[in-house]
Amino acid sequence: MGRITQRVLDAARTVATGEGVAAEALVAVALVETDGRSLAAVGERFEPLIRFEGHYFDRLLTGRPREVARLAGLAHPKAGRVRNPADQEARWRLLERAIAIHREAAFASASWGLGQVMGAHWQALGFASAEALAACARASVAGQLRLVARFLKLGRLDALLGKGDMAGFALRYNGPAFRQNRYDAKIAAAWNEAKAALARPFAAGMSPKGVP
Repeated sequence: MGRITQRVLDAARTVATGEGVAAEALVAVALVETDGRSLAAVGERFEPLIRFEGHYFDRLLTGRPREVARLAGLAHPKAGRVRNPADQEARWRLLERAIAIHREAAFASASWGLGQVMGAHWQALGFASAEALAACARASVAGQLRLVARFLKLGRLDALLGKGDMAGFALRYNGPAFRQNRYDAKIAAAWNEAKAALARPFAAGMSPKGVP
């Protein structure tokens, strides 16, 4: 796991106070999901980290748009069949191609920011649209963590972390296959790292691209 930056720690404290969710939970999720990396260079701008899920895109489309998306290699009924490039700039190009087919479905089919929260959860998280959820993630590091906080509050998932029920949390956040990638062990280690980082008043660090 990467070194969490002061910018993320400060945002976690702010969001935790406003949303009533433990800052440790926000930081722990960020460490596991994105290694605590808040932004990536995309051309001349910086954007939150994303992952595009082609099976979501397929499910959200119908008729001609779905046909076009499948022919373009952007949609497939089975999870994992639309591959995500390792490079974030390439992932954003993929998303932009999907947006050209159906804007709202494309935003709903990506996971956003530090906690990789799916755009498809926009309504449950209190947004007017998937694009509005994405805009929250794109606006600030705090916005990214706000998505995590709202998602955790839906199922009181932060309470599971606080009780040490890492397997219960992993099942709810990562899904029934969580043991295959040791998500429970990863979140346990991240929770301890988050607690230690938040206890330090002057933690600091920079992302590989120089973005705090």
